[in-house]
Amino acid sequence: MKLITTSALAGFVLAAAVQASQDIPDQYPQSELYSKPVEVIPHVFSAIGATAPPGAANAGHNNNLSFIVTDEGVVVVNAGASDRLAAALHDEIKAVTDQPVVLVINENGQGHAMLGNGYWRDLGVDVLAHVDAVAETKENGDFILQRMLSYNKDGADDTRIEHANLSFDDDYNLSLGGVEIKVLHLGPAHDPGDVQVWIPEWQIMLAGDIAFHERMLPVFPHTCTKCWIETWTEKLEPLNPTYVVPGHGHPTNLAQVRRYTLDYLVDLRNKVGAHIEGGGDLASAYYVDQAQWRGLDTFEELATKNAGRVYEEMEWE
Repeated sequence: MKLITTSALAGFVLAAAVQASQDIPDQYPQSELYSKPVEVIPHVFSAIGATAPPGAANAGHNNNLSFIVTDEGVVVVNAGASDRLAAALHDEIKAVTDQPVVLVINENGQGHAMLGNGYWRDLGVDVLAHVDAVAETKENGDFILQRMLSYNKDGADDTRIEHANLSFDDDYNLSLGGVEIKVLHLGPAHDPGDVQVWIPEWQIMLAGDIAFHERMLPVFPHTCTKCWIETWTEKLEPLNPTYVVPGHGHPTNLAQVRRYTLDYLVDLRNKVGAHIEGGGDLASAYYVDQAQWRGLDTFEELATKNAGRVYEEMEWE
């Protein structure tokens, strides 16, 4: 496969954005995966998740499950939301290469990043996560598992909480088959322990949940949007990757995920900040103007929640 040029990738992004919708049915019905993995650039594959919330229709595959193929083994990014999803991804890997999976990386402590850990650990594969993500799974693992069981039921199989057996604080570097892979924790962003997988030689970043595309990002009660903006501008931007696989949405470029992540956060904070300065209260903060983002999937589920949570964050700044 030829390397995707920036202009070609931009065309792909535009087409994907036009087609993206949480109403699109399962794109790969013969598999537990929502979509079949695509080769983003040579040797880097990603199975793009649904842009809808996790549910029975997508089996919890609403994030991107990726893998990197080298001459000495395969690195998987995200374990999947269940044993069955992990096994389905493994089937796709085995169809691409005879190389074994040697490492699985959890992009954070959310269920769709780590609930498949047990499948991989049973095969003897090491699982890596940031220390904050491991702390999250240890504190809230039972809740995370029960939430998945509530929508996935029989699709859960023998899924259990299995914490990453390897962890790191700032960065974790490995060289595999001549490929230098840097696992980074750039700083606070969407969720505790967010990590980014950076391959400088190939100029590609598997960005995890610091970057969203095509769907509205969720602001959680523990999310620091001010910190997220600082991490993005001070740590992510200087790396300037050519290719970005976001945590959610199709592979794209830095400008596109900046638009749907950084620009959205800045705009929402500006709107809420003006609301606070004008004496507005929480009840009316939910309805600050977010009309320009209405085209994003999950807008209806998240826009008002995001505004309320940003208000609660900013009133104490």
